[in-house]
Amino acid sequence: MHTLEFTLLVALGSLLAGFLGSLTGLGGGVVIVPLLTLVFGVDIRYAIGAALVSVIATSSGAAAAYVREGFSNVRVGMFLEIATTIGALAGAAVALYLRANAIAVIFGLVLIYSAVLSFRQHSSSVGALPADRIASWLRMDSWYPAANGPEKYHVRGVPLGFALMFVAGVLSGLLGIGSGAVKVLAMDKAMKLPFKVSTTTSNFMIGVTAAASAGIYLSRGYIDPGLAMPVMLGVLAGSLVGARLLAGAAVKSLRIVFSVVIAALAVEMIYSGLTGKI
Repeated sequence: MHTLEFTLLVALGSLLAGFLGSLTGLGGGVVIVPLLTLVFGVDIRYAIGAALVSVIATSSGAAAAYVREGFSNVRVGMFLEIATTIGALAGAAVALYLRANAIAVIFGLVLIYSAVLSFRQHSSSVGALPADRIASWLRMDSWYPAANGPEKYHVRGVPLGFALMFVAGVLSGLLGIGSGAVKVLAMDKAMKLPFKVSTTTSNFMIGVTAAASAGIYLSRGYIDPGLAMPVMLGVLAGSLVGARLLAGAAVKSLRIVFSVVIAALAVEMIYSGLTGKI
């Protein structure tokens, strides 16, 4: 395959990954790493480095639109980034010493768990729960645009959400996925945020998390500009398109897409890791 053909195919795949990542809060990296390693045969550490760059692009492209439209909860995102940044630095340091097939298997297991949890919707009685004292103190409660006008919501489970965000940060540095899958689930399940708020706030957060771990990969030479550039441009374009479509998308459809795509990628990554193809 010629360099031009490789670049164009990678850019096209990245465009689709950015579109999906923007709609679901995954951050694009969850598709980029399997795409580069399984389809194009790229070393998984270089794939992770390119994915981290793409995650930063996704966050930059989609987050601005989501904040402007009132979906993202900036206070929640800024607070939780404390945990994810620390975790990202730890995860990136560990990843440099793990074997590639071990990283692939961990990647797959995390995605399967994410797919299962994302399909379970939290109880409809959440609105009757008492207000979270920490969330009230930090003024995290907010509203988001809905079909019938602005809809208010309360933030809950802040300590549990903070702990899960540290895990999300570790996975970001370890796997290069931006940890969007875990972040969405933490905010959706533990903190009881509306799903669209969870996905958009995840997009707002993943850029900072990815930047923290990308610095370690860059210092070790695992970010190749020739690979990272088409990935970044493709994901950025896809994320902007996805941001325009999110407002009218059905939450149920988003959950189905979220679950099916990452489950399929998870199976392939685990199989390739166990059989030594990565």
